[in-house]
Amino acid sequence: MPTLSLSQTVQAIASGERSAAEVLETCIARIETTDARVNAFTGTRFDAARAQAAQVDARRARGEPLGPLAGVPFAVKNLFDIAGEVTLAGSKVNRSHPPATADAVLVQRLQAAGAVLVGSLNMDEFAYGFTTENTHYGPTRNPHNLDCTAGGSSGGSGAAVAAGQVPLTLGSDTNGSIRVPSSFCGIWGFKPTFGRLSRRGSFPFVHSIDHLGPFADDLPGLALAYDALQGPDPQDPGCFATAVEPTTGSLAQGVEGLRVGVLGGYFDAMATPAAREAVALAADALGAHTTVQRGVEWPDAAAARAAAFIVTASEGGQLHLDSLRTRAADHEPLSVDRLIAGALQPAAWYVRAQRFRRRYRDQVNALFRDWDVLIAPATPLAAPAIGSEWVDINGQQLPCRPSIGLLTQPVSFSGCPVVTAPMWPGGTGGLPIGVQLIAAPWREDLALRAGWALAQSGVAQVKESSL
Repeated sequence: MPTLSLSQTVQAIASGERSAAEVLETCIARIETTDARVNAFTGTRFDAARAQAAQVDARRARGEPLGPLAGVPFAVKNLFDIAGEVTLAGSKVNRSHPPATADAVLVQRLQAAGAVLVGSLNMDEFAYGFTTENTHYGPTRNPHNLDCTAGGSSGGSGAAVAAGQVPLTLGSDTNGSIRVPSSFCGIWGFKPTFGRLSRRGSFPFVHSIDHLGPFADDLPGLALAYDALQGPDPQDPGCFATAVEPTTGSLAQGVEGLRVGVLGGYFDAMATPAAREAVALAADALGAHTTVQRGVEWPDAAAARAAAFIVTASEGGQLHLDSLRTRAADHEPLSVDRLIAGALQPAAWYVRAQRFRRRYRDQVNALFRDWDVLIAPATPLAAPAIGSEWVDINGQQLPCRPSIGLLTQPVSFSGCPVVTAPMWPGGTGGLPIGVQLIAAPWREDLALRAGWALAQSGVAQVKESSL
């Protein structure tokens, strides 16, 4: 990992202890020495980054105010538009598209806060996957064990932070694509409320479920990045945010008085012993400061996962219908059949799934009359080996790639905000498993407060990789 975390980097640059140029060169050197093994990046823009870093240093030398992320190097999943570059979205099909004419809104916001863009990151094609085993650009490998997956679909985003290449990245999460890489790579991830952040300038997967959010190597840095990303966007009809609500100040409030519950039932049955241990570690740490109740039931989790599959396949298939008809052979072999099947689904299935979703969200939201934060594993197990076709979950042999999202899909289908905290249970061969800290819609501050309590207790931490 970099010598300094994200939040420490901000402080060091602001104080003059480090220059933005020095921080950037450290990250570039790390990328150049590790990425042949990790394969997190699909493109770099070091010259442009050096120019940005020089501008930050010049402003500081002139005594001008610096942005809240001044000099912080960051990279983005390659479904975010970068002006002058083709937005690949992990595909071969998109290579023939024209370059983007402007940066994505969230990229613009990070740069307006002073952050320095260094490149784009690997992902599952069109965000349809949980392992970033990309046939076109190669698999992204887990920095804690290069034989294992980094998760997906934002695998490059998770691996780049875990490998110490950059302290901050952006990803997307439809069914778990921020939370899964955070869990497998042992870093902090944040899926805000559905509609909280602008999606303008990002290549879509499933319009009615897609979320965007940050990854970071420490919790205060994650909150800083989230605050920089916030704000309404009148040009994005899917962005429902009406005002900027800073959350960094809420971290100091702690968790005293928060009502914390641990999800049982489905979330316990579909978790391996190591994932349950990760949750127990988090619950015990929070229990030192507030009351924690075990065995809270999340409504209709299995049905929500099934409905999410239907909506995902249907919208994804329709979005790519033209290329599926004319260029099916150029699609990712691991997902093309699912896209075709989704395009052929009866419309009645999709309508029924969306009707269920309306009732389901009401049931989920009702939970937060009694609870402020709910805890669940982010993944049912630690990162499996690349190429795994099956996993064992409590004696059940289940298909590996879809089963990685067993515990994330029901949550994102509800639209609730989630902070993923990096935990390190036993029995995983030294690999992490994250926990989801789930709050009511628009209450990101509560999930961040719970995460900060776990960070301060020491049970949630980002560990240096073995690279």
